[in-house]
Amino acid sequence: MRPPIGIRSLSVSFPSIIRTNDYYKEKYPELFAQADKKSLAKLFTPANISAPTNEYDLEMMPYLQDPFRGAVQRRVLAPNESSLTLEYQAASDALKAANLSVNDVDLLIVCSLAPEYIGYGNAAFVARELGLKCGAWNLDATCGSTLIALQTASALVQAGEYKNVLVVVSCTYSRGVDESDTLAWFFSDGAGAFVVSALEVNQGIISTHAVNTGVLCDQFKIKTSNDEKGNTRLHLRVARNTNKMMAETATGLLRTCCEGAIEKAGLTLNDIDFFIFNTPTAWFSKFCIRVLNIDPERTIDVYPLYSNIGPALTLANLYHAAHMGKIRENDLILMYGFGAASSAAASIMRWGNVALGSIP
Repeated sequence: MRPPIGIRSLSVSFPSIIRTNDYYKEKYPELFAQADKKSLAKLFTPANISAPTNEYDLEMMPYLQDPFRGAVQRRVLAPNESSLTLEYQAASDALKAANLSVNDVDLLIVCSLAPEYIGYGNAAFVARELGLKCGAWNLDATCGSTLIALQTASALVQAGEYKNVLVVVSCTYSRGVDESDTLAWFFSDGAGAFVVSALEVNQGIISTHAVNTGVLCDQFKIKTSNDEKGNTRLHLRVARNTNKMMAETATGLLRTCCEGAIEKAGLTLNDIDFFIFNTPTAWFSKFCIRVLNIDPERTIDVYPLYSNIGPALTLANLYHAAHMGKIRENDLILMYGFGAASSAAASIMRWGNVALGSIP
């Protein structure tokens, strides 16, 4: 019998700047007036508006009249903030909630989208700031990083290699998209962290099923430039056919991962008490509800609070669901997340007595 391993504590952290839609309307009135011709509208418009042919496009349709495509507010890094400051805050809160010291951590895994320095991940920098003496690894599965890191950490603890693994996940999209580009309207910044340890009997991770998302390898590109101070900047570029590719693959990825995890666990969807999805668009939660045919009350959607914070969305949804009492100890939870050019995965866990970090 496998020892019960899972999430012991959970925390989230966000930048200090909150930008609502009014910010962009007032600062960029000409851009707002032409929004239907700009990049966000081009990204999120079905190829066939008159007759959408898949579940993803069907759920997108109600948002086409909104220039912001359902985004309400987003968190953006202030000049004195970075992915490292967000990661450090989330990590510190997770350790405090778990009542662990830095000496209790056996391994640090960090997933940064994107790290502060080209060529180096953030792990060693976070370890130095926290005062950790253990190993520090960088892991990347783009927006699917949270579940892949959870699977990795759980397997290592289960194998007896480590006792307490600290996982930190961040996304700082605002650094890669100029705010005068309408893509900035649905991108945001945030971070989360969790500790993986042994739990009570019958709690923790039960199963995980992952697949690669090679079909989406050509949809997002990163280019670089130097600013006026000579610092290298990253710029996110989105292919013209990205919405078409995502719409055509989203249902298959969701079904494959969720059904795979369900089968491995020997359960059915009806056995699941609550569902956690990464919600990169305003309609993604509704899309998942439609495809899996589940009760909307059995999931949560924090997109209106944060917009798209990449891999940190999974943890933000999980944190808020736990904080609001929507999930309780011993509930069965199914989590799903995917990232382009990396992996999609679903995990099933029995929720333990998870300690929560401070309210963001």
